[in-house]
Amino acid sequence: MKKIIIYTDGGSRGNPGKAAIGIVFCDEQGMVIKKFGEYLGDNLTNNDAEYAAVIFALKKFKSVFGKEEAKLSEVEVRSDSELLVNQMSGKYKVENEKIQKFFMEIWNLKVEFADVKFIAIPREENKEADKLVNEVLDAKMSNQKLF
Repeated sequence: MKKIIIYTDGGSRGNPGKAAIGIVFCDEQGMVIKKFGEYLGDNLTNNDAEYAAVIFALKKFKSVFGKEEAKLSEVEVRSDSELLVNQMSGKYKVENEKIQKFFMEIWNLKVEFADVKFIAIPREENKEADKLVNEVLDAKMSNQKLF
């Protein structure tokens, strides 16, 4: 079984506001395999972005490596969102309706992998994914016209 570590981060400027995600795929030794940053849109919260990052990451894994590889892979999702990790691990209830939909989508994506674990990490250990979020948001903000 192959183990892949995926660092995910989501951020929103304004909360709700303009939101983006950053994802970093690593092998077991921590070597970066692929990185992705993507703009999500307006009027989204940090929590929306954190969940969207995990959904994007699991879908992207399947599109990059294939469904057959997913079935053989143990995925460790590392996030600095304690809320997301604790909800996905069953420690916290998911009461927000919007988050419930994200939760269900992730839950359904999980079954397509050998195993998916969620690990809470400090922000300092998630710098690369955070950097991608900020690069995407900075680029989006600099492209806006004032008038």
